[in-house]
Amino acid sequence: MPKIKILHIIKSLGRGGAEMLLPETIRLHNSNQFEFHCIYFLPWKDQLVKTIQKTGTKVTCFKASNNMTILLQYRRLVNYIRKEKIQIVHCHLPWAAFVGRLLHKFNGIHLIYSEHNKQERYHPITAAINKYSFNWQNSVIAVSEDVKLSILKNIEPIVQVKTVLNGVNTERFNRQKYSAEEIRQKLNIKTNDPVIGNVAVFRTQKRLDLWIEQAAIIKAKFANAHFILVGDGPTQPLVHTKINDLGLTDCVHLPGRLEEVRPWLAAMDIFLISSKFEGLPIALLEALSMEVAVVTTNAGGIKEVIKHKENGWIVDIDSPNDLSLGVISLLSDAKQKNQLAGSGRRTIEEDFSINKMVNSLEKEYLKAARE
Repeated sequence: MPKIKILHIIKSLGRGGAEMLLPETIRLHNSNQFEFHCIYFLPWKDQLVKTIQKTGTKVTCFKASNNMTILLQYRRLVNYIRKEKIQIVHCHLPWAAFVGRLLHKFNGIHLIYSEHNKQERYHPITAAINKYSFNWQNSVIAVSEDVKLSILKNIEPIVQVKTVLNGVNTERFNRQKYSAEEIRQKLNIKTNDPVIGNVAVFRTQKRLDLWIEQAAIIKAKFANAHFILVGDGPTQPLVHTKINDLGLTDCVHLPGRLEEVRPWLAAMDIFLISSKFEGLPIALLEALSMEVAVVTTNAGGIKEVIKHKENGWIVDIDSPNDLSLGVISLLSDAKQKNQLAGSGRRTIEEDFSINKMVNSLEKEYLKAARE
């Protein structure tokens, strides 16, 4: 029986949440049943290309300089789909979806779209185009119930919207396979010094300037504390300025954007999230799987995962100073910190396994292939 050919279309292959899901899911799909291709547009964001290629996926860059020029790749996409005999297109994030919807509307290509964010958080132009073109596709996958409700409220779509929760490969993201000392020694952090961290694209929504302010409050209580922010992005200059202004250059570590984050997560005691809005962040799920105690705001789909003092510490997005209080509380009570870390891992194993996610996606692909 011939394989079902699926083309993933995504804006870039930098280390963002949506991007990270591609290699994690593709490597677990039934390779006897599915063949995967991937097209991206921003050539300077290519950190995951080799990782995805290692799964046997054919990866191609159709170079675009900005959002609008992505739409100009329409004709090349049509030709690629015909040449490779693609049966299903799976788009991720709005601008990839916009060009994908043209493929569906004018060429009848079966299109599945994964929505990773709430509609309220998009730029007004993006939101308007998204709403206008939303029904030019066969089905939609929302990464959380919060994201699904936002779609239903703001767009009132005709097409089916189904929630498929993001997942983590718990075999790969397993703290037992990594030594906390590897990164600590690299950064000259002592074994018993507390480490608070995050893995993120440096965007406004992450409020990393506020994250640094919370770090200063924590540092005043725990003089030996260290802080790790893995990633980079548009707000990096603001982060550097805040670190310098608060005199934290000796204890805040910025390793940049990394493809491999598991050793860094293993070095952390607490994963601190200060976001104002989220879909369902992959970094959060990865941290939980790595048994890092989480202190976070209740942004977006996070509240579908974290239950306060059961598997993490969660505060209101409008009470950011409660973040440092949560961290200080857990650093002062190792038993509670370890209990939350263990409960977090169990939450991922039971409800957010990558295998469950892959099974749901395969059902969608098989359904699409029959239509």
